[in-house]
Amino acid sequence: MPVLNVLTFPDERLRTKAQPVTNIDDSIRVLVADMFATMQAESGVGLAATQVDVHQQVIVMDVSDKQDAPMVFINPKIVEQRGTKINEEGCLSVPNNYAKVERAEWVKVTAHNEHGTEFTLEAEGLLAVCIQHEMDHLQGKLFVDYLSGLKRQRIMKKLEKEARLATKA
Repeated sequence: MPVLNVLTFPDERLRTKAQPVTNIDDSIRVLVADMFATMQAESGVGLAATQVDVHQQVIVMDVSDKQDAPMVFINPKIVEQRGTKINEEGCLSVPNNYAKVERAEWVKVTAHNEHGTEFTLEAEGLLAVCIQHEMDHLQGKLFVDYLSGLKRQRIMKKLEKEARLATKA
């Protein structure tokens, strides 16, 4: 399973809206496996296909302490949500940057797994945050979009500087 290239902010491809998956087949299952390999190599807890430049509604995540509870969400939809909570978030596409973001504290989501089976899941805590965060990616939205323009600009400049330095090394 190859590790895929994770796009980083401000790459415009991160702004692409993902399309629904129309056929859950072996190509989707290969994508899911590659996304899990990428997420684990990057020490993440969630990854949306948009982040690896595949614009289909596919999310993988594992918020367990031992990274032994993988979850797949294909064509996810939040059907109910309650409450609000502010959490500190980070993102593989915005490396080494964290900020407080307000999200629903409880969500009910429907999706399909990699075998095409539809399921409904109620989530709170880190799982609820991760679902909302990754679903934002499918809409071309990043957690930095919840920040002030000034904070977003600082993060972008910092990442651009790090990218320049990396190409000189």
